[in-house]
Amino acid sequence: MSAEKRLIVAATGASGMPVLRACLQMIRAASGWEAVLICSDSARMTYEQEIGSPADELSILAAETLPVNAVGAGPASGSWPAEGMLVVPCSMKTLAGIHAGYGENLIQRAADVTVKEHRPLVLGVRECPLSPIHLRNMQELSALPSVWIMPLVMEFYTRPESIEDMTAQMAARLLQPFGIEPENYQRWQGIGKKL
Repeated sequence: MSAEKRLIVAATGASGMPVLRACLQMIRAASGWEAVLICSDSARMTYEQEIGSPADELSILAAETLPVNAVGAGPASGSWPAEGMLVVPCSMKTLAGIHAGYGENLIQRAADVTVKEHRPLVLGVRECPLSPIHLRNMQELSALPSVWIMPLVMEFYTRPESIEDMTAQMAARLLQPFGIEPENYQRWQGIGKKL
């Protein structure tokens, strides 16, 4: 067994692939951590559209890459050791499946296991506008103490100079619940104080 702490990272077909890539880069750079990646087929298509390069390059950033239909893989069992799970970007379809406990594929099954084992589950949700159904699913999941609903939103208090700055800040926020904090993450210091 690996001595590294394992974080399951899953990607669905919603927009936000630069944030996924930044998260994987930060996990890889964090001492004592490794990512196990699950990508849906839609995620692979969206990655190639948004990044402009093959989705296969993601496997370089992960210790292991699992196919979404591998429902018998390690993350489908609570006895498989992991520190938690990050879904980024998280589509409303995947959110609904997690909310319903519907383990149709490895992403949804791994999320279901993460919830039942009381491990941190961070959902980097992406949709606009949000319907009452989306909001209900998010509200009910957020009532579980181990679940974080974290929409992929921009932050301006850090005075970002580029899209890359905003992407890195968002990725760092998504990793905070697991105790991973990159050097360039900027915390709020209070009004009138320099970051």
